[in-house]
Amino acid sequence: MSLPKAKQDATDARLNALTLPEGGWAEAARRDALSRVQAMGLPTARDEYWKYTRPDALVSVDAPEAAAMEAHEAPIFGARDRVEVVFVDGVFDAEASDDLAIEGVTIERLADASDIHWAKDIYGVLESNGQTPVNRPLAALNTAFASDGLLIHVTGKASKPLHINYVHKDARSDAILHHVVKVDAGAELTILENGAAAARFNHVMEADIADGGALHHVRAQGRDHDRRAVTHTFTRLGAESTFKSFTLTVNGVLTRNEAIIEFTGDDAVAHVAGACMGDGAFHHDDTVFITHDAVNCESRQVFKKVLRNGAVGVFQGKILVKEGAQKTDGYQISQSLLLDDDSQFLAKPELEIYADDVACSHGSTSGAIDEDSLFYLRARGVPRGAAEDMMTIAFIAEAVQEIEDETLQEELNERVAAWLARRRG
Repeated sequence: MSLPKAKQDATDARLNALTLPEGGWAEAARRDALSRVQAMGLPTARDEYWKYTRPDALVSVDAPEAAAMEAHEAPIFGARDRVEVVFVDGVFDAEASDDLAIEGVTIERLADASDIHWAKDIYGVLESNGQTPVNRPLAALNTAFASDGLLIHVTGKASKPLHINYVHKDARSDAILHHVVKVDAGAELTILENGAAAARFNHVMEADIADGGALHHVRAQGRDHDRRAVTHTFTRLGAESTFKSFTLTVNGVLTRNEAIIEFTGDDAVAHVAGACMGDGAFHHDDTVFITHDAVNCESRQVFKKVLRNGAVGVFQGKILVKEGAQKTDGYQISQSLLLDDDSQFLAKPELEIYADDVACSHGSTSGAIDEDSLFYLRARGVPRGAAEDMMTIAFIAEAVQEIEDETLQEELNERVAAWLARRRG
């Protein structure tokens, strides 16, 4: 079936403006991804999966201009003992990066990997699997055209976290980065990500977690006002494995974070959570699809959004329980705190269940600050602004607490408090 002319023209224009990397171990995966993009076409506002978020800025030929914002505080995760990898406008910066050596982990650049490589079994594979039952053409575009990223092989319990720091300098940078993570049986790693990345950022991470392995992922998106970004995290879990991911988003014009998780082994756990703070021209979209195809697995989705001055928040979350995936425990909650009458929260929670011995639930709420609680705090001498900030931090606490490391919880809560204080100043 041919694409509508407008979608075809937009897709052709974007593809013609990009150069497909040639040769190497990933060439077959790239060409397969390119054929999928051509067949699907890039998203438009008419696509059901994009009905709440206009993808125009993400698919146009030219990246929109986005000047980097000066940081008003020390870099997040900067005081932590970690191995730091720096990308500037989507390109690895060797001078700014640490020696890529962590006990229990090997790290290579996508651009430098040899022709025969373990990543061949993962690169583009999880992304391709994640195209069913929902098309994700921007992820396929990434697989086809990403020229840089990290290949991370976790062979033991990592001695320290890996910190990926994205730096945005060029006002019209258009970055496409692809990371591949392989966690061996019983191995464990924490990945920290933060930074502005680029004026327009297309990011994919594919994580394959073997039996008994664990991957912890904490991401902070912010420090620029004009960012447009789409991210996809594809995760496949083996038996008794663990995946926990949390994202804090502040600033930015348009952000869409997608998480696609598949349980393939019994007794596995996956938690994906996020919190965002939006002000003014801010549109934030969390889209999650979790497939339970194994027995006695647990998934949690916890998302909180604080919106004001016309900001818009979107949540689309689905739990699919396949036939035979008995003893599934699936929990999903999405909530927004609207600090004025101009902001919007658009939610589409879904459950699709084909097993009869499960415990699955979902809920979504939206509302203003509770006036009774606010009165209680003010009656005890807390100024109104400080009281609202305290209640805002308490509101997002359930999402932040999904982070296993309590010191990371504290650091992110401090960033939330600082963001609120700047906007009160």
